[in-house]
Amino acid sequence: MESFSRCRLIFIAVLLLNSLLLISCNNDNGDGDLTGNWVASTVFDGVPRSGAISQTIGNFAYVGLGYDGDDYLKDFWEYNIEGGFWIRRPDFPGEGRNLAVSFAIGTSLYVGTGYNGSEELSDFYRYDTTTQTWTQVADFGAGIRRSAVGFGIGTSGYVGLGYDGSNDKKDFWKYDPVTNTWEQKFGFGGGKRRDAISFTIDNITYVGTGKSNGIDLNDFYGFDHQTETWFKLTDLNEDDDYEVKRSNGVAFVQNGKGYVCTGSTASTWEYDPNTDLWKELSQFEGSIRQDAVSISNGSRGFVLLGRSGNLYFDDMYEFFPTAKYDDED
Repeated sequence: MESFSRCRLIFIAVLLLNSLLLISCNNDNGDGDLTGNWVASTVFDGVPRSGAISQTIGNFAYVGLGYDGDDYLKDFWEYNIEGGFWIRRPDFPGEGRNLAVSFAIGTSLYVGTGYNGSEELSDFYRYDTTTQTWTQVADFGAGIRRSAVGFGIGTSGYVGLGYDGSNDKKDFWKYDPVTNTWEQKFGFGGGKRRDAISFTIDNITYVGTGKSNGIDLNDFYGFDHQTETWFKLTDLNEDDDYEVKRSNGVAFVQNGKGYVCTGSTASTWEYDPNTDLWKELSQFEGSIRQDAVSISNGSRGFVLLGRSGNLYFDDMYEFFPTAKYDDED
């Protein structure tokens, strides 16, 4: 009987210890213990939408196109980051569309591909931010595409991944604005995918997450623009036991670090390119959403638009990665 009582006491003690450890782990993962704060900012002046495009040149961000639940849009807007206000600019000259791709070279934006409600598209256009005029350029070299990623570096633009109407892709193409030509240059280091994220810090563009065969991904790669080569980086993981997989999210750069949020999960993650390590920060404080867009001038970062089911958003939030979490601002 005495031996049985001791065993029972030991069993109860183990249960209590496990309960305390579980509570401690849950508290450590709560937003109250994570740094970073999201603050509601200037509401977008256009109609709520998802699947828009966004690019930033200096202190001016450009947002347009997308789908509002009824129409595929072609309106185009400029946001003054320091002034905090929107100005409507000339409409996109092609068909209304969502899930298009964009990149910036110098003072020009390049916008193309996407989906118009019935088919994927291949046409591409240049927007000159100094003259506020649009010009059609060469169609995307690989043909029709949606849900791709694009980025500009130096005097070249790059577009790759995405979906061509029948197959997810992993190719990448380089655009030369001088010759107005596309050239297939290299394949992505990972597998096929659509709805991935990308951001650029110095001479490296970082690409990852997305969806392939209906499954969200968490792998992550770097692309060196000088050597035009891909290299594998640390996957986006919460800890050793749970992988944070994501698609339809957004990414932006702030003070030399990359930030990934929204999409199929509400968590926010910070990537440090100097250590190749991820850190979890406070989760996005707006409504959970996918197909949002982000804008950043390098020191300030914002997330806006997107959808949750049939609900479309026009709100915008600014992120302060080193601030204390505050759920009342």
